[in-house]
Amino acid sequence: MASGSDRNPIIIGGLPSQVPDFDPEETQEWLDSLDAAVDERGRERARYLMLRLIERAREKRVAVPEMRSTDYVNTIATKDEPFFPGNEEIERKILNATRWNAAVMVSRAQRPGIGVGGHIATFASSASLYDVGFNHFFRGKDEGDGGDQIFFQGHASPGVYARAYLLDRLSEQQLDAFRQEKSKAPYGLSSYPHPRLMPDFWEFPTVSMGLGPLGAIYQARMNRYMEHRGIADTSKSHVWAYLGDGEMDEPESLGQLSLAAREGLDNLTFVVNCNLQRLDGPVRGNGKIIQELESQFRGAGWNVIKLIWDRSWDPLLAQDRDGVLVNKMNTTPDGQFQTYATESGSYIREHFFGDDHRLRAMVEGMTDDQLLHLGRGGHDHKKVYAAYKAALEHKGQPTVILAQTVKGWTLGPNFEGRNATHQMKKLTVDDLKHFRDRLHIPIADKDLEGGAPPYYHPGRDSEEIQYMHDRRKSHGGFVPSRIVRAKPLQLPDDKVYATAKKGSGQQSIATTMAFVRILKDLMRDKEIGKRFVPIAPDEYRTFGMDAFFPSAKIYNPLGQQYESVDRQLLLAYKESPTGQMLHDGITEAGCTASLIAAGSAYATHGEPLIPVYVFYSMFGFQRTGDQFWQMADQLARGFVLGATAGRTTLTGEGLQHADGHSHLLASTNPACVAYDPAFGFEIAHIVKDGLRRMYGENSEDVFYYLTVYNEPIQHPAEPENVDVEGILKGLHLYKKGEAGTIPAQILASGVAVPWAIEAQQILAQEWNVKADVWSATSWNELRRDAVDAEEHNLLNPEEEQRVPYVTRKLSGAEGPFVAVSDWMRSVPDQIARWVPGRYNSLGADGFGFADTRGAARRFFHIDAQSTVLGVLTELAKDGKIDRSVLKQAIDRYQLLDVAAADPGAAGGDA
Repeated sequence: MASGSDRNPIIIGGLPSQVPDFDPEETQEWLDSLDAAVDERGRERARYLMLRLIERAREKRVAVPEMRSTDYVNTIATKDEPFFPGNEEIERKILNATRWNAAVMVSRAQRPGIGVGGHIATFASSASLYDVGFNHFFRGKDEGDGGDQIFFQGHASPGVYARAYLLDRLSEQQLDAFRQEKSKAPYGLSSYPHPRLMPDFWEFPTVSMGLGPLGAIYQARMNRYMEHRGIADTSKSHVWAYLGDGEMDEPESLGQLSLAAREGLDNLTFVVNCNLQRLDGPVRGNGKIIQELESQFRGAGWNVIKLIWDRSWDPLLAQDRDGVLVNKMNTTPDGQFQTYATESGSYIREHFFGDDHRLRAMVEGMTDDQLLHLGRGGHDHKKVYAAYKAALEHKGQPTVILAQTVKGWTLGPNFEGRNATHQMKKLTVDDLKHFRDRLHIPIADKDLEGGAPPYYHPGRDSEEIQYMHDRRKSHGGFVPSRIVRAKPLQLPDDKVYATAKKGSGQQSIATTMAFVRILKDLMRDKEIGKRFVPIAPDEYRTFGMDAFFPSAKIYNPLGQQYESVDRQLLLAYKESPTGQMLHDGITEAGCTASLIAAGSAYATHGEPLIPVYVFYSMFGFQRTGDQFWQMADQLARGFVLGATAGRTTLTGEGLQHADGHSHLLASTNPACVAYDPAFGFEIAHIVKDGLRRMYGENSEDVFYYLTVYNEPIQHPAEPENVDVEGILKGLHLYKKGEAGTIPAQILASGVAVPWAIEAQQILAQEWNVKADVWSATSWNELRRDAVDAEEHNLLNPEEEQRVPYVTRKLSGAEGPFVAVSDWMRSVPDQIARWVPGRYNSLGADGFGFADTRGAARRFFHIDAQSTVLGVLTELAKDGKIDRSVLKQAIDRYQLLDVAAADPGAAGGDA
């Protein structure tokens, strides 16, 4: 490809480019000096010198263009392309077989009576991009390390399955079970990369678009983190992320480019398949998406490699002495290039080359068929290889390869470049014949006309299959492949939890601080302490975790190259290349990506990490809930702490900080084990059991969500004969009623347990009600247990019928039952149908607002006095007290007057 070094760039940062050279001899001296620096000291030294010159030019106020965009040609000139080490003829045969099987698999899945669909156009455009990676670059795990981490574009999964079929990793029976995971079990294949559904095959879930690129950046960073801390040697691992140009419109796709550049993640390569189409039409019909992305990545500090044209353009560009062809490429919008991909050679001659006599002259000796086959760079194996090799050799920056392709490439005129191609799933007989001929697949017409088209396998002993096996053997084994080598951790004994179980004495602390104290002791453990990965979005001080700064330190690969403003303080801010704490800034999305990368390290690199992600609860499941599903799909493990939880606990912050529903959102995630503990001793048992379930023998692919609060309370010591089973299953009797004669039950969770205890005292002293107080540590787990019991009973009517835990636990308690929490009523209402007696709930339904805690709780009718009224109301319904009592209680406690409530404790951020 012509480099264009003899031309002025068309796009040059808005500064004049047509400046005459008044002293060519001096210019040549400067150019010769640069050439000498490259030849004698290498490109990295030359790059450094250029950057210093630009810096000095700006100091001298010399206008220097930023060069965020370059000509619409390949970044790597033809003369600079490396030797291609593969056998291109064999690789073309392999690719053709893969293309055929991918399309046939999707087409067969769309047969009558099945109709589960699939996508074939995305892989058709990106097939060469993957094939070169499989043959020459992707490292497997056979050498005992983590190999490369490859984030496959979700819609390209049929091509990955098709290649696995050729390698005998998947059978024809499995290909025919595509998207039929239950009806064709155990042969079913998931529609997209889903590790939870195919835990030995896929590693990274990517089809929720935008999460793949975000996850890849933080995976590359986690690799460096693990290496710098001496946990695993990840120096050979490279992260590849395959993305679509339309996908780059997702905010998550571009949101953390600066972090990758700032930390110099040269172990990361993005490959953007620029087929110029979204799901329904062009990405930038009137613009140029490759140029736009180049500007964004360059501006963020990435190395950019554009791969636009295949080798058939090389002779034409070599003739382009005055830049007319490059100018035509620069000024043609993507929508028109999409049209060229669907039109005839004569159309291309007339509309692309026809409006300038110099362009017409270039192609006078070419036939229309030759013009029709002027191709895109993403389909050229040699060009792709050159781009990949350059990306791996580039140091100090992450690299993005912007590869132009045609969506639906080789599928025929009904598919290629069409706006509807993404949704097209079925190949007609004519389509199949055209496709077969294009790929030179040896299948007869009669085999395409009599039902479902057949798959094609050249034979296990064919040179193509042997070549594939040889290439994968030389690069560490099959890809993708998920292998779990991690062994169970040696977990600490009960001593580490002793402080939490003693309570807080006369000191009032929030449950957030109770957890932090447990974490601090766990991080001191000689066996697993180094494996904890604290993560927070710029809120460590809010959560009382600044005490970790001096000892654990904040991870920064560059260390701390400045004197901290608080360096003389005991809790000074301290950064280190071996720091343990991830301080990702104000980005919950970035923190959750770190959580996922750390939580799946046991599989990715065979070394378990224990992430502990602490955040404002409102900005967890609500803000990054899609990533928690990604976490579940990736089988990641760890602790998720929704701090400052509750709708009324975080005073003063108002609506957007008032979480009254995250437990409902958490309940929708089957991998999430959610708790709402009230006291330190409960947290201790939950954390201990979480470590056992996630990191002990027979480990489970779950993660723990704990909501903790910022309201200081006195934590009691662990009761004698504490009901550990009840704490872990979700409900235990905390305080039996000691006075009164009329029985009742109060179920409370989290910060509401102290209100329930106060209500218990008022009910006994003023209304002769003897109420027991139950701590409902997990409404979600109680419901999950009950649903499991009902499913078992439904399908096993002849066996002994199971009784839900909540029903058994409350069977000896005399109702009514009243639930109260700082959550909307839907949270405790999850268990309503299984409570053995009259049940009602009090909750914080509606929008949050800024006020005192007492006023907010009076407004929502969930404070102690409102809980008293709630219990009395249910007793009145049962005829155990007179209804006139209810109006007395309302008047006595001024429950209709928000301002009459005790304001409650103030402050207490941690």
